[in-house]
Amino acid sequence: MSVVEPNLIKLAIVGAGGVGKSALTVQDSYRKQLEVDGQVTLLDILDTAGQEEFSAMRDQYMLNGEGFLVVYSIIVRQTFNEVVSYRQHIQRIKDGDDAPIVIVGNKCDLEEKREVAVSEGRDLATSYGVPFFETSALTSTNIEEAFFALVRAVRRHRSGEGKLGGGKSTIKKSGSSSPKVKRACILF
Repeated sequence: MSVVEPNLIKLAIVGAGGVGKSALTVQDSYRKQLEVDGQVTLLDILDTAGQEEFSAMRDQYMLNGEGFLVVYSIIVRQTFNEVVSYRQHIQRIKDGDDAPIVIVGNKCDLEEKREVAVSEGRDLATSYGVPFFETSALTSTNIEEAFFALVRAVRRHRSGEGKLGGGKSTIKKSGSSSPKVKRACILF
């Protein structure tokens, strides 16, 4: 097993095609340095976009990843239904159920097309004991917060503390930057 630098974290973004995985990462870059809780961390982001049909490559990304953003689109119910399969696949590849995961409902700027209620995403994440965020790559809503939560989860995992405190979550609202329509994306 190779030694991992304490300030380098490999994250994998997984989810069905078209949910906005690349849009969440291209928002910045595939390698990003950020400060979380006063500690500088370098993220190596493994984007599985476009590899839905190349399972061996996706599996390699999952094997190398320390933490996972499992992304679905709030406007396509089927992508939400597939979250369970992605989580099970991560568990199989990582040989356990304690891999750091954050569930992300993307495209919350498209409220009028919503097919998946906020409560459904929140309830699924709570049942797994993991954080949940609704994001928008278009408006940059909650993207940084989702990555921060994943970094914290990886740090807890490395230190042996495990998952987010038994699925307990707090509510925080972030408004959209659009002056015309009043919107809020909720994160837990």
